[in-house]
Amino acid sequence: MKRYLVTGASRGIGRALAATLATPAVALLLHGRDTVALAEVCKSVKPRCGRVVRLIHDLAVPSGVSDLIAAVGSDPLDLLVNNAGIAIVKPFGEITHVEWEQTLGVNVTAPFLLTQRFAPELPPGSSIVNILSIAAKTGFANWSAYCMSKFALEGFSQSVREELREHKIRVINIYPAATDTNIWNNLEGDWPRDKMISPNDVASAVAYALSRPANVALENISLSNLTGNL
Repeated sequence: MKRYLVTGASRGIGRALAATLATPAVALLLHGRDTVALAEVCKSVKPRCGRVVRLIHDLAVPSGVSDLIAAVGSDPLDLLVNNAGIAIVKPFGEITHVEWEQTLGVNVTAPFLLTQRFAPELPPGSSIVNILSIAAKTGFANWSAYCMSKFALEGFSQSVREELREHKIRVINIYPAATDTNIWNNLEGDWPRDKMISPNDVASAVAYALSRPANVALENISLSNLTGNL
């Protein structure tokens, strides 16, 4: 049975990925911080996959990442999806040191530590998927901490891709434009959510990339709504 680890699976893109990746041949290891929301996701996918493991850990601190790694265990993974992320949206002068470090921890350090731990044991033909953002390529006012983290993960993942290529491990980077998730519920402003793509759109793109033959690398996928690239 293949083992898939998805971080940030309790809502949004992570939840859609869990639903899309669930098959009888797969053990889903689903990570999140919201105990109730993650339990609901696990319950919804359990009838359709071989096994579901719920992992509650805070990736903002290295000890939380270490605990997650220990909980995953020593058996090799077949897929690592670095999806968990946080967004601090405010003028750069108002960002606190704690908020900066939290953003860096969840969005950059956690993917680094998870990739460093699990990549050496990934079998040929397996994949690492990084859910990035168009903010990995373009800066936006008031999104400096978030853009910093996505630019950093972009550089890291591109370099890791070249190191793993000879081992026949694919590194797939996904660049969604604004996606209609709960993140917008807590942000000030009038956000045109009707022009945003859905989490299912992102999950479908990931599934398509993973479905390609093992010798085919569909490495960079950008998604946006045709009516406006938010």
